Amino acid sequence: MKSLLSRRGSVLDNAPSFLVRQKMHSPDRFPTHEIDADDDPKDEKLPAAPSPTRVTPLRPAGVPVQSSTRQLQAAQIAEIEWLVQQGSLSTFREFESFGYSASLLFYPRDLTYYAVLYHEGDVWRVLKAGDIDAAEPAFRHFIEQAMRFAEAEMRRAHLEAQNEQFSRLIAESEAQIERVRVDLNRGSEHDQEVALKQQEVRKTLAQLEGRRVAAQAQLNKLRRQAHQLDTTVNESVPHLPSLR
Repeated sequence: MKSLLSRRGSVLDNAPSFLVRQKMHSPDRFPTHEIDADDDPKDEKLPAAPSPTRVTPLRPAGVPVQSSTRQLQAAQIAEIEWLVQQGSLSTFREFESFGYSASLLFYPRDLTYYAVLYHEGDVWRVLKAGDIDAAEPAFRHFIEQAMRFAEAEMRRAHLEAQNEQFSRLIAESEAQIERVRVDLNRGSEHDQEVALKQQEVRKTLAQLEGRRVAAQAQLNKLRRQAHQLDTTVNESVPHLPSLR
């Protein structure tokens, strides 16, 4: 028994440091049992079960755990431009409206997220964070800014389209009015031409009618004269008896 106890002490003295620390914090207690020389091994009782070993946590109790999430902070434009040029960023999300856009980028090497706001393709503002939960609100904030800035552009594009539509309708209306005016002018010219022609025709008709009346009167006069001459000639013819 003494040899067993001495062997146990030598084993603990040569154990690794983290086991020794565990022994100091929570020492194991082996059950003690006195063995008499006259005791029969058959009557020996089984030793009691050892108490469960306590597991030491990675962080000791009482020490506050530091959050792995880095706070949102501003980043230099040159920094994000250099990372983009090197092709080191992964695009998680994008938004674009007219000349304004926003991107949520990820730098795998440093586990860093970048929320970037662009204007006309150039980097305008940059925010970075070490956690997606901190970077996404910044990205949504840039989206709201881009939408607000682009709202005027949307209104401008809509008004330009409306003005172009009105200009086209005005041009079509003016062209239609011009065609109607041309038709009216042409119709008026034809009306004048027809009126002059009708006037000339009526004048000619009047002249022809006068000539007809004069010719008819002259013809009637000549007929009367011829009838009178025929009557005078017939009166000079003697009345001879007829032969039977």
